[in-house]
Amino acid sequence: MVPLWLIVALLSPFAERDDCPGAERLYGKIQVVESFADCRVQVVRSFPDLRVQLVDSFADDPGEWQMVESFPDHTVTFVESFPDVTIEYVDGFPGPTD
Repeated sequence: MVPLWLIVALLSPFAERDDCPGAERLYGKIQVVESFADCRVQVVRSFPDLRVQLVDSFADDPGEWQMVESFPDHTVTFVESFPDVTIEYVDGFPGPTD
């Protein structure tokens, strides 16, 4: 019989992540990191979960991102597959696409 701890250890990389706040709450100061990110993000050209507008300050609404190097609200890493959230960069009208 296989011990329960071994099954949990083997399946843990495939477990659903709880760190990502989701498209509707992913805004504010965003830092791009290589590892241990809150969210895995994929940039797409159509059918995104979130339309993102880059701003210089006051990123207070969903979809508004202020890119920072320190003291972020959320950290993201950009991936090519298996994202938590897909985004599309826009010049206006940011936010989730419901």
